[in-house]
Amino acid sequence: MENIKAYIQEHKDRFINELIELLKMPSVSANPAFSLDIINTAAAVKASLEKAGCDFVEICDTPGNPIVYGEKIIDPNLPTILVYGHYDVQPADPVELWTSPPFEPVIKKTETHPDGAIFARGACDDKGQMYMHVKALEYMVQSNTLPCNVKFMIEGEEEIGSKSLSWFVERNQEKLKNDVILISDTGMISNQQPSITTGLRGLSYVEVEVTGPNRDLHSGLYGGAVANPINILAKMIASLHDEDNHITIPGFYDNVAELSLEERAEMAKAPFNLDNYKKALDLNDIYGEKGYNTNERNSIRPTLDVNGIWGGYTGEGAKTVIASKAFAKISMRLVPNQDWEQITELFTKHFISIAPAGVTVKVKPHHGGQCYVTPTDSIGYKAANMAYTETFGVPAIPVRSGGSIPIVALFEKELKSKTILMGFGLDSDAIHSPNEHFGIFNYLKGIETIPLFYKYFVELSK
Repeated sequence: MENIKAYIQEHKDRFINELIELLKMPSVSANPAFSLDIINTAAAVKASLEKAGCDFVEICDTPGNPIVYGEKIIDPNLPTILVYGHYDVQPADPVELWTSPPFEPVIKKTETHPDGAIFARGACDDKGQMYMHVKALEYMVQSNTLPCNVKFMIEGEEEIGSKSLSWFVERNQEKLKNDVILISDTGMISNQQPSITTGLRGLSYVEVEVTGPNRDLHSGLYGGAVANPINILAKMIASLHDEDNHITIPGFYDNVAELSLEERAEMAKAPFNLDNYKKALDLNDIYGEKGYNTNERNSIRPTLDVNGIWGGYTGEGAKTVIASKAFAKISMRLVPNQDWEQITELFTKHFISIAPAGVTVKVKPHHGGQCYVTPTDSIGYKAANMAYTETFGVPAIPVRSGGSIPIVALFEKELKSKTILMGFGLDSDAIHSPNEHFGIFNYLKGIETIPLFYKYFVELSK
């Protein structure tokens, strides 16, 4: 332990500067305008893996964005850890809400991060957390303490559904063969209390389009006489929840796995302060499905949320029109036993059925994925808990996350491997939002903790 702490202290500035250079690259996968930046970022990741000590690294072409694959095989008879991460990032919009340019990283001290945090798009999700693994490998190679084989698979489409990753995994099962998959794309409770994510919600993401007249109309001449797609869309969306915030789509809850009172009691042991939660979000009250508390609503219960809605005139001043079309993007977070494709079908059928006469409705599925639950009695979980306990001084708490990493279920299906989610971000790090950041403490603590996972996983595997 003292050796790795000394190594991190000696190379701290370089570790931070290398991450900053990576964060300067606007690798936005959702926008084709950044396609060259995607290619350049993949090349940078390849170079970093080579410098860290991988014996073989390649950029693999896919139908979409390239995947960076690297490996260091020291003995085929030893266990193999497959590290997954992604180099693509969310769009920076709305840029005007950033306190510093999203692709010009700066370090600022905050109340949560007194040692400073790097503010940039992708700082926590996932370049910072992915790069911890690269630096952890560097330490193990330089100190000759790598106890097993390691493979890296770093993709560029996680933020848009990982379609090409599915294609790649299905065609490279032998290359990707492993004993456990290690991912840092989640968070922990606090810098004092680590946690291990043991569950991820599934996802169904759709876009809806409501069409009324064949062109935009004068709201004075036509108002009240024709269906207004924006009004109709608002009513349709409002009808998707009842007064208890229960989702009204027929069949939506049919396969939902209900946790027992004992399991819910275990979840309640995780530290949580409702007043601090409301204060951090500047809320005067919480909101959600009746019968469940806040931590249950955002982890073990399915949800339906509008992520964007538009139509008509939204520019400066007034323009009195009835829009021809209205649109919305809607995501549904799913829990164990809910199949994302079945839920997409249920949503599509229901949403079209509730459209009134005078409009037509289209539902366009974007992407989705199944939920995932990892057992706490596995060797991987035990190794992660031992690693956290050693570096933080307290055991990790198992938690269910409200987020989705659809490829985790894919890995289990195709590679027959369990995934361990060792996240080092915090809820306050504003991922997917303006002013995303990642604490210097968290970044360096991850580099310190990851090699211990390797050590304990190998020991427990004997």
